[in-house]
Amino acid sequence: MIVFNLSCSQDHAFDGWFRSADDFERQQRAGLVECPMCGDAQIQKCLSAPRLNLGASAPVEPSRADEAGSNTRGVSSQEVVGGSMMQGLQTHMLAQFKQFVLANTENVGTDFAETARRIYYGEEAHRNIRGRVSAEEAQALREEGIETLGLPPGIILDEGVQ
Repeated sequence: MIVFNLSCSQDHAFDGWFRSADDFERQQRAGLVECPMCGDAQIQKCLSAPRLNLGASAPVEPSRADEAGSNTRGVSSQEVVGGSMMQGLQTHMLAQFKQFVLANTENVGTDFAETARRIYYGEEAHRNIRGRVSAEEAQALREEGIETLGLPPGIILDEGVQ
């Protein structure tokens, strides 16, 4: 794996993990690399310092400056995003997730539990489905070994159906 420091035309900086430099180039030509903050597909690689993994090394004692930004276990603090950028990132990612689910599933509505069972037991052809279940139905499916994924709050896939 290779990690590239990337940025979009809006100067949002982010990391991208790829199998190789060629894989990055191929994905970029195909329009598959985009900014996670704004969705911009005009992505460029930025200069970055190499990191060489040369095996295990002795732990480094934190300096007083490091301790100020560390938690109680001595782990360095991490960078976080907040404010309006966080809201924009969440909105963008949820929109992409919704688009993916809509494009890759069939809506079976309130017949979800029964349809999932028929697929699980081989009575219907395998396919990706979406729909609605009660908490009791979701629990019963889990107990039967039928895996489902609840959607994040605020995701409404089929307008008019609450």
